[in-house]
Amino acid sequence: MCSLSFFSLFLLSTLIFLLGIYYLMFDYSIFIEWELFSLNGSMVVMTFIFDWMSLIFMSFVLYISSLVIYYSEDYMLGESNINRFIMIVLMFILSMGLLIISPNLISILLGWDGLGLVSYCLVIYYQNVKSYGAGMLTALSNRIGDVAILISIAWMLNFGGWNYIYYYSFIMNSLEMKIITMLIVLAAMTKSAQIPFSSWLPAAMAAPTPVSALVHSSTLVTAGVYLLIRFSPMLDIYNCGWFLLLIGCMTMFMAGLGANFEFDLKSIIALSTLSQLGLMMSILSMGYLKLAFFHLLSHALFKALLFMCAGSMIHNLNDSQDIRFMGSIVNFMPLTSVCFNVSSLSLCGMPFLAGFYSKDLILEMVCLSWVNFLIFFLFFFSTGLTASYSFRLFYYSMFGDNNFYSSFSYDDKGYYISFGMISLLFVAVFGGSFLSWLVFPIPYMITLPYYLKFLTIFVVLLGSYLGYFVSHVNFSYDLFSFKFLSFVSYAGSMWFMPFLSTNFVSYFPLKIGYYSSKTFDYGWGELFGGQGLYSMFIYMINYIQSWYDSNYKIYLLTFIFWMFVLILLFFL
Repeated sequence: MCSLSFFSLFLLSTLIFLLGIYYLMFDYSIFIEWELFSLNGSMVVMTFIFDWMSLIFMSFVLYISSLVIYYSEDYMLGESNINRFIMIVLMFILSMGLLIISPNLISILLGWDGLGLVSYCLVIYYQNVKSYGAGMLTALSNRIGDVAILISIAWMLNFGGWNYIYYYSFIMNSLEMKIITMLIVLAAMTKSAQIPFSSWLPAAMAAPTPVSALVHSSTLVTAGVYLLIRFSPMLDIYNCGWFLLLIGCMTMFMAGLGANFEFDLKSIIALSTLSQLGLMMSILSMGYLKLAFFHLLSHALFKALLFMCAGSMIHNLNDSQDIRFMGSIVNFMPLTSVCFNVSSLSLCGMPFLAGFYSKDLILEMVCLSWVNFLIFFLFFFSTGLTASYSFRLFYYSMFGDNNFYSSFSYDDKGYYISFGMISLLFVAVFGGSFLSWLVFPIPYMITLPYYLKFLTIFVVLLGSYLGYFVSHVNFSYDLFSFKFLSFVSYAGSMWFMPFLSTNFVSYFPLKIGYYSSKTFDYGWGELFGGQGLYSMFIYMINYIQSWYDSNYKIYLLTFIFWMFVLILLFFL
């Protein structure tokens, strides 16, 4: 089933990509409407939009999905329910596809809810307590966005249809559209894990690594960004950009800072995804939707490769994810190391790799735009932090002493894993330049002073040195972590957001429930409720019974009295 799914998806991806290039060249789009039924004058229609943006994004999703499924053949080796796993992943891809090609809020909700439901099934796939907790956090965080879209659908009943692309210029200053835009922004923030909904994204790492490669590159987390790209005219009309810009920059900064204090391999990569999502959101809020879409595509390529390499390392290290147990991997797994380092450098924005073309362009547009010093600082400092945690991870895992357990076996010869990584390696190197020629046929002309031009590369090199410095600390009481324990625990725990999303939210309701139960069910409620009444009735019955038993005359008189009452009732 893995091979069949791989070939089908790969072929479909190639065809859709060629179609997308054709539509892009001729600025062509197809809008298909299929009316299902009409309700109170509002048509419920199944709508599809095929333009260059939806087709190219869909082809990228299918390409990465095909390689992830092929990669799963090796990674999930020994899994007795491999076909069930592949079916769930295919449902996930179908939901994402439905979301991409829908310009209609109802069909978007089908894909949106499908992503939330199937992601829950994938996060709890390993069926342990940690997975169940992570799955519940993921599902409940995403439900907030689902509810926002449901309310938007209810608001759009006033317009006679749910095809939002019709209403950009039609109702520019209406209150309804303003509320709908705010709700869509809220939905996108939950799905793309912006502050304060960030805690579910590292928790979703409980899913199998092939799923993480798919979820964190091109599907679940990018759904919010893609939705806002479609709704971007609304952001301009209602001036929501400043809020989204601040939230995106704070998310980027928080994730970059947290990744520098993290020791779980998959969590570091998850936080890097969160950082890139903040970058996409912030540049989109400034009005550069093509630039945000370009970064979304190039990020999908190198992030899928990064997760596949992490999966290969975890697979060969007996499911150990702690980077402190790694070291000298370059000597044992050369192919994985090459792919891992190329994707890491691409993430940092190293020149002429895929990430450079989008990231450098974004930072230059920030230099050129009217942004204040705080936003400017957060953009560049977060870029430095990206380089810092990437090089920290590189030094911990690739170089240094061999910290493995003696039971680890090294095998860099898994055919399916290697094929998946090599297929993504080429697009992670050449994909950025190829996409930049496609998306920007007329390149941006950016003229900056030389110190601003070189600021990006300077920040990356400074961050790299910082990452090297952090990875070479000695184990003693002079450690930075011991000296600044409160800062490290604050920055390393995503500003306490996992705690705020879980224990903080559930503590008071659970405590109130406990005391209510203790007071009413097991306390006074027990005495005055069912148990107390039962005891009282038993006591009364026993008392009256003993009264009758001890005095036969009273018993007969009572019997005659009730007979007299019955006869009176009968004659009346």
